[in-house]
Amino acid sequence: MSADRLKVLSAMIDQGVIPVFYHPDVEVCKNVIQACANGGAKCIEFTNRGDFAWQVFMEVTQHFLKADPSVIMGVGSIIDAPTAALYMANGANFVVGPILNPEVARACNRHCVPYSPGCGSASEISEAHELGCEIVKVFPGSSVGGPEFVANIRGPMPWTKLMPTGGVDPTEESLGKWFKAGIAACGIGSKMITKELLAAKDYAGVEKKVAETLALVRKVRGW
Repeated sequence: MSADRLKVLSAMIDQGVIPVFYHPDVEVCKNVIQACANGGAKCIEFTNRGDFAWQVFMEVTQHFLKADPSVIMGVGSIIDAPTAALYMANGANFVVGPILNPEVARACNRHCVPYSPGCGSASEISEAHELGCEIVKVFPGSSVGGPEFVANIRGPMPWTKLMPTGGVDPTEESLGKWFKAGIAACGIGSKMITKELLAAKDYAGVEKKVAETLALVRKVRGW
């Protein structure tokens, strides 16, 4: 059963950085996600990238229901409603996509699961609002205008909560620019959970990098 929608949204915003991750090996996923949680990032976006990815997600979600119920599993790279429904049936607490799909929004709303669609214009963001999306993904973040795009959107629409993915680095300089522009949160993938850390199975290193990134977010936010 999915977690409470409002609690999930609050957790995403409070956390500030959502680790974005996929691996075909269930055990690697368990270790990486636990490392993220230990580092303070309880909300994780598992991307729907590989064959049978939903089966990996199901096993991982079932594991954390017992091992660490505080982990909030979400799913990313969702472009259609049937796939969203499949993941929600297997425990997805939030759904993220590279595009805006009204059918996905309706499917998520039926289950009171937050949906963050990928948008790259004021019109798309406004449509996402009309469809009930509280946090809108900016994608690809660097390609649509970066922090300047966020600031320009929030000028006429200051109520907008944006979450860029793509173009956000786990550095004080990058995070500072994005949060100063007014983002609510951001997604970071391989720049935080690097190929080198994964290859070495350095889960302590993953935990350290996540904790350092969250500390930077708190610093640039002034929290």
